[in-house]
Amino acid sequence: MREIVLDTETTGFDPETGDRLVEIGAVELMGHMPTGEQYHQYINPERSVPESAIEVHGLKDDFLRDKPLFKHVAQDFLDFIGDSKLVIHNAVFDMKFLNAELRWIDMPQIDYSRAIDTLVIARKKFPGSPASLDALCRRYGIDNSARTLHGALLDSEILAEVYLELIGGRQPDLVLATGGDQNVGDAESGQAWRPTARPNPLPSRVTPEETEAHAEFVSKLGENALWSRFS
Repeated sequence: MREIVLDTETTGFDPETGDRLVEIGAVELMGHMPTGEQYHQYINPERSVPESAIEVHGLKDDFLRDKPLFKHVAQDFLDFIGDSKLVIHNAVFDMKFLNAELRWIDMPQIDYSRAIDTLVIARKKFPGSPASLDALCRRYGIDNSARTLHGALLDSEILAEVYLELIGGRQPDLVLATGGDQNVGDAESGQAWRPTARPNPLPSRVTPEETEAHAEFVSKLGENALWSRFS
């Protein structure tokens, strides 16, 4: 199953009052796993960027002036997303901008039913708790230290990690097969699942102090201690 995790940056809050897209970022997931394929494009909004928007994403007029217009990159963007589901945090916002830009150049709209809104998922899963992207990163221990400003591609990469946690981790579709051998299988295909290596190893959560304390404890158990076999 292919999904596209997507984010946009804009000049403001409402395309119907003249605000425009200035950046699109997207990353591809296959079977809830990042593939490394991505789409990233800065866009000339054909208008000045308000200071309030610059404070959010840092994209100024001088930087955007030589970037392509949306109409010149729209087909490449549509080709990248294809007919895949779109994973978006606060999908109403991004979808209204994408569809406004597409409407203005007489291109097909993206059906809202394709959107998987992680903001909605988070609010249902953690009612009453903060559900911003930063808040979810803190909840799941996801490193977003590089996010000093909003950026569509970086936010998409971070959102992909958050999304996978929200739906239960990197392999949410795994179930026990109903056959007699009780093999682990895939919920959609029914095929036996085989583990694969993580593309990026998880960082150790053991502190140096804990490692030292454990080594001291094991040393007191004698040379035949079972722990010694795993040292």
